[in-house]
This record gives sequence, structure tokens and C-alpha cells, in this order.
Amino acid sequence: MYRETELICKSRVYTTELLNTLPEGYHYHNLEHTRDVVEAAADLCSKEKLTPKETELVIIAAWFHDVGYICGKEKHEESGCGVMREKLSEWGMSDEDIAMVESLIKSTEMPQKPNSVSAQILCDSDLYHLSSTKFQKRTEALRKELAAIHDVNFSPEDWYLRTLEFIGKHKYFTKYGTEVLEKKKEDNITWLKENCTDYKSDEIKRLEEKLKKLKGENSPEPEAKVKKAKKPSRGIETMFRITSKNHLALSGMADNKANIMISINSIILSVLVSLLFRKLDDYPNLIIPGIMMVAVCLTTIVFAVLATRPNISSGKFTREDIENRKTNLLFFGNFHSMELENYMWGMQEMMKDSDFLYGSMIKDIYFLGIVLGKKYRMLRKSYTIFMFGFVTSVIAFIIALVFFPVKH
Repeated sequence: MYRETELICKSRVYTTELLNTLPEGYHYHNLEHTRDVVEAAADLCSKEKLTPKETELVIIAAWFHDVGYICGKEKHEESGCGVMREKLSEWGMSDEDIAMVESLIKSTEMPQKPNSVSAQILCDSDLYHLSSTKFQKRTEALRKELAAIHDVNFSPEDWYLRTLEFIGKHKYFTKYGTEVLEKKKEDNITWLKENCTDYKSDEIKRLEEKLKKLKGENSPEPEAKVKKAKKPSRGIETMFRITSKNHLALSGMADNKANIMISINSIILSVLVSLLFRKLDDYPNLIIPGIMMVAVCLTTIVFAVLATRPNISSGKFTREDIENRKTNLLFFGNFHSMELENYMWGMQEMMKDSDFLYGSMIKDIYFLGIVLGKKYRMLRKSYTIFMFGFVTSVIAFIIALVFFPVKH
């Protein structure tokens, strides 16, 4: 269960007062519906493992998502966002968080188009009743609201037919919705069919055929589309393979460049120590240029070494990390200290879940990129120091030899 923050509490109190002032006739879009949406959103946030901050924004959006009906029946999402922006700004919420809440509310507009997990949760919560035991009560309330507010009247049988078509096309977005709620929805679909088959059996048959075509059943054309839909998976795998290969190649290039700088500067240091420093008593004018050259070489070597220095983590993960999808088993640093049995179990769990597998591959590429960024930043510093430092040191040697010659 979520923790009710100060902003959530204020949102609950304020929207409850507003929704209690709705005109008569709002049998569906009322305080009861909003409370159901908030309860469903809290449940889905927990199941989808949202952070406390993300959960707070979803719950606030759930409280505000239908307050626009106070301003009128047209474009209530936009009107509700105006009310929400004014109050949340007054309560001290940041502009960024207000924009996120607004985006969540607007995602519930039909047809729903959520663009994030949080938006998917709010959209599924808004139509949670399609899969609940409250379905019969809520769908009847919506029929009455259409008659009272919009002057659109349907007989129960006609309404069941329209609802059957809507619920047949509807799909939940969240993982829990697709795996659990979709199955629960079948009971309500069965109830709808039982209550309108006797009235219009021909319409039911036509509707079922239409829904079958939408789902791709008994239709060669959708089947062909399914086959086409499978093709991009090869493209995705190719993308991962090429990207990983490019990252590893760039990493190898960075290591080679670092080795070059280490080798060159080591040779220069060896020459300085073995030849020049022995002659400083005879050539005191070369002390300062010599020290400059040594400092440049040592600094260059330090940055080159930093570019190639490995960073190893603890190499352990827990079963809880795997269950919560918090570790990347494709990187050796996360498992090198684990027992084989635990590692095999973790890999098998990852292979069962395509989202976990692809997520791990994405994380692997991302962290390879982070390492590459560090390598090349250090290399750039190393090459820059060597380039300018070497030129400056050579100029210092020339000045010492020309303008400060040693007289024997």
C-alpha cells in the first residue's frame, strides 16, 4: 500500500469536495469512480514496483483525472488539468512534476495512448472495472449517465451490445493487466453475451466475427501480419549484437591508444633519467626544462593508466535482485563471486522473461557506454597534456640552450 504524502492528502480532500458538488446525473464519473481508480492505481503501482515518487504522481493524477466534469462535459481532461495545475502550483509542487501529472491525466483520454509505465497504470486503473465484480453496476451507471447528461438513450440490450464491442476491443497495457485482468474480463464478456443473445442473436454473431477478425482468429490476413511482426525481432537482435561489438571495438581502440601513450612517455622518461639527469651538473640551464618534461610525461602516464584501470564490483547478487529485475547478469562484474548454481538459476529466470532479458542487454550496452565515456575523457586529457606539454618543454629546452648557454 502506498504512503499518503502531504500532497496526496491535499489532493484527496480537495477533489472529494469538488466531486461532491457534481450536478445530478453523473452516475458514473463521480466520487465513487474516482475512489475506485485511486484504489486500483495504488494496487497496480505496487505490482509494477514503481518508486515512491512515481507512485505519488500517479495517485495524485488519479484523484484529479475527472475533476474536469465540474467545468462541463466537453474536454474534461483539459479542464481538469487546469484545475490541477492551479492547485498543485499553490501547494508548492515543482513545474516538472505538475507537467508529469498533466501528461498522466491526458493519457486517459479516449482512445487511450499511454507513453510510460505510470501512464499505463492510470489508464488501466480508469477502466479497471471492466475486469472487476463491479462491472455490472458500473456499466449500468454509465448508461444512466449518458441518458441524463448527454440525452443519449440506449435500451439495456442495445447498451450490452455496444459494451460488448468496446470491451472486446479493449486491451490492458500493464504487465499485470495483460496477464491477470484480461482473464478476469472474460467473465464480464460472458455475462454481456448471456444478457443480449436472446434479444439480437444475429448482431451477436456479427459482432463475434468482427472481434475475431480484430484478434486475428480465423483470418489469413492478420496471420500474415503476425508473421511480419516477428521479423523486427531479428533486427532488434542484430542491433544489440552490432552495438555491443562496436562498443567492445571502441574499448579495444581506447586501450591501444592508452598503451601507446604509456610506452612513448616511459621511453622519454628513461632517456631523461639515463642521459640528461646525469649531465645536470654540467648543464644547469637544463634543470627547469628537464623537470617540465618529467612532469608532462608522468601526468600523461597517470591519465593513460586511469583510462585502462579496471573497476570491479562485489560480484554478488541475491535472489531478490533477480526477482525485482535489479541486476544485469550479462556483465561479469555482477556475478564473478557467485556460485555456479545461483548463477544458472538467475540466467534461467532471465531467459524466461523477454523484458528482463532485453532490459539486461540494454543495461549492458548502457554501462559499456559509460565506461567508454570515462576511457575517452581520460585519453583526451592524456593526449592534450602530452601535446601541449611536450611542445612547451621543447621550447623551454631551446630557450635554455640559446639564451642561457653554459660557459665552460
